[in-house]
Amino acid sequence: MKLATIRTAAGTAAVRIDDGGDAPGAVELGAADLGAFLADPDWRAVAAAADGPRHDLAGLDHAPLVPRPEKVVCVGLNYRTHILEMGRELPQYPALFAKFARALVGAHDPVEMPAGSEQVDWEAELGVVIGAEVRHATPEEAEAAIAGYTVVNDVTARDFQYRSVEWLQGKTFERSTPVGPWLVTDVVPGEISCEVDGDVVQKADTADLVFSPVDLVAYLSRIITLVPGDLIATGTPGGVGHARTPPRYLAEGAELVTRIEGVGELRNTLVKGS
Repeated sequence: MKLATIRTAAGTAAVRIDDGGDAPGAVELGAADLGAFLADPDWRAVAAAADGPRHDLAGLDHAPLVPRPEKVVCVGLNYRTHILEMGRELPQYPALFAKFARALVGAHDPVEMPAGSEQVDWEAELGVVIGAEVRHATPEEAEAAIAGYTVVNDVTARDFQYRSVEWLQGKTFERSTPVGPWLVTDVVPGEISCEVDGDVVQKADTADLVFSPVDLVAYLSRIITLVPGDLIATGTPGGVGHARTPPRYLAEGAELVTRIEGVGELRNTLVKGS
């Protein structure tokens, strides 16, 4: 099942994406966005049975998957290949940082270049969306709390990121982080890739994660209660621009395409930020 948040003439709406069978379309679920929808403990059954207003799939305007999550938790250095290319050892515990909701944009929205940065980099990531409140989770409880998966690109201002040992300032510029186009339930994510102007710059298997989605949900739930709609960005594989010789960064007008096999695709253009 695929669930999304779209923009309509009446505002945003949570929808189920029906892209097979005889009646393809986006069916409204009766909630303003996916975050609000996931707050219903029976969301799976409600989504499966929904028969609300229907929208054509062509030309859907995807909002950020969860427009106002309570938490966006990000994981650094979580792919073995990326850790090695950055010259680091495999971590014992996840490296965590956060984003704020204003950083998020939709699957086809422009991505704003952080003002004042000359080192804007790409980071294709698997996103995990929480579908049930969970605290001090066992592995089984952590797995049950995962609503599904989505696609994220953690576009990063490297020159801001490395101004200090804390990464937040390079990671949460407004309107810089595409997420979507939908949440996919009951799938095993496969290959993750990123293209810049048609050039494949990242390609890896999500099985290369050091800490799996279940590991991350269990670990994070020991620190803070996870609630429906929370988003976890699980880290990026090797191939980032900052680690290249010479380094390569994004430019205004660049087309950024982020894909995860079995999950979906983001397609965004870089524009000047404010």
